[in-house]
Amino acid sequence: MQEMSVVWVRVAAALYGLALLQAILSLLKRGERLFPYALTAFQVAVVLHFVAVVEHSATLHHLAANNFYETASLGALLLAVAYLFLEWRYHFAVLSVFVFPLVSVLTLISAMGNPVSSWTDTRLRGALLITHIFLVLVGIAGLLMSAAAAVFYLLQERRLKRRHAHTGLLARLTPDRLPPLETLDSLITRSMNIGFVAVTLAVAAASSWASIEYGTRWITKPAIVVSLITWAFYLLMVFLRLSAGWRGRRAAVLSLTVLGFAVLTWAAHVGLRPLLDK
Repeated sequence: MQEMSVVWVRVAAALYGLALLQAILSLLKRGERLFPYALTAFQVAVVLHFVAVVEHSATLHHLAANNFYETASLGALLLAVAYLFLEWRYHFAVLSVFVFPLVSVLTLISAMGNPVSSWTDTRLRGALLITHIFLVLVGIAGLLMSAAAAVFYLLQERRLKRRHAHTGLLARLTPDRLPPLETLDSLITRSMNIGFVAVTLAVAAASSWASIEYGTRWITKPAIVVSLITWAFYLLMVFLRLSAGWRGRRAAVLSLTVLGFAVLTWAAHVGLRPLLDK
């Protein structure tokens, strides 16, 4: 990207970040009133993002989609435009919980396709890494809690549907020994939302850290790729939970799937890192 197009896309990324903040607050039940302001910031970001893509494409004399970073930028822009049309036509506000984080992360990644200066302070490097690790641990804890509650939800639901006698585990897990379905469902939602917020912030911190640490090669690291896939599944789980009301068996399966990717992410960063880096 040329200098001005880089500036525009980075400003757009910052404005998308404001929309992301509103989505995060909405998951925590505190950001509903901020949606009009977030939507305005998102609209301005789309305009600047469009200018950045047009300027860069004009410089290249063809559509800017030569590499992963340019493709991520173009994909984020198209998704943002599609969302604005749906919001204008159908007022589909809940879709923002899915679109705002996805567009924000994709634009943040695309903005890092240009080389970033190396660390000027090693303390900042360490602080950012520690912040990332802490947020990841909070996210995994939320995911574990959500998955455990989903499993108990299935057990309670099955126990209530079958009123004849059971043997084994279901005989010991009577409805009186498990929380009500409403309580378990609330626990799933709250744990999932808190975990997703932490993982989203962890992805943003990790992307910034890796971009400075490895330059433009950071996106090719297997551990980072697995992390982004895990976050994408987490985002999908949150969206389906909020928009489609997924619960019960489907919610449990999706929670366990995301948990499996989280375990793989941890292995990629710790136990299997030497193997995956080959």
